[in-house]
Amino acid sequence: MNRRAMLGGALSSVALAACDAGGGIVDPRRYEAFFLWPGVTAPGWLGQAGEVYVLAGEVRHDPGSRFEPLRTTPRVPGPTLWLVARVERLDWEEAIHREVLRLLALWEAAGNRVAGLQVDFDAATRGLDRYAAFLADLRGRLPRRWKLSITGLMDWSAGGDPAALRRLAGCVDEVVVQTYQGRRTIPGYAAYLAGLRKLGMPYRIGLVEGGEWREPAGLSGDPMFRGHVVFLLA
Repeated sequence: MNRRAMLGGALSSVALAACDAGGGIVDPRRYEAFFLWPGVTAPGWLGQAGEVYVLAGEVRHDPGSRFEPLRTTPRVPGPTLWLVARVERLDWEEAIHREVLRLLALWEAAGNRVAGLQVDFDAATRGLDRYAAFLADLRGRLPRRWKLSITGLMDWSAGGDPAALRRLAGCVDEVVVQTYQGRRTIPGYAAYLAGLRKLGMPYRIGLVEGGEWREPAGLSGDPMFRGHVVFLLA
């Protein structure tokens, strides 16, 4: 996901987040799911989290680039983990697929509860069809015990091709829709989020630590809404 451009789970996380419905600053300790960047020190309380999306490595845009690991294998006894792959190209060689699957198995063998793989890719709203084809192939390679998550732009719901969105919905378990740019919440996010039902797939709302957040009316009542993911900054 291009955070410079634009940027569920448990019902309890929805309830906690609803406490912020009146607006205010995103306090991570009020939520249960988090995104952890390399270089960001995990706070002590993160061990009590429900789920943590851990950026494990990246595939850069250079032709022939490999999967570049960004951290060692975690050993986290508490939260369920998502292995996140930051992706800049979709023309993966077989070696990349093998490495991602190897790491998922390695994380699991280390004693972690692994939910699955999240792909973090700058999928333009007009390029969703090609992205859906890539994800369908990836889903076919993943053992069924692992879920497939993706990050998404807010304007997918407004400008995304309905047929492409249906294809996405057919191969992913969730999309984490990001609402921030840099360290700030994107102004006017409520207008975009109002159309999220059009995605046709389970979704979470990605919030930035310390950013503004006023929960849109009716969000918690959407059956496709799975809660929030807070992107930690420090």
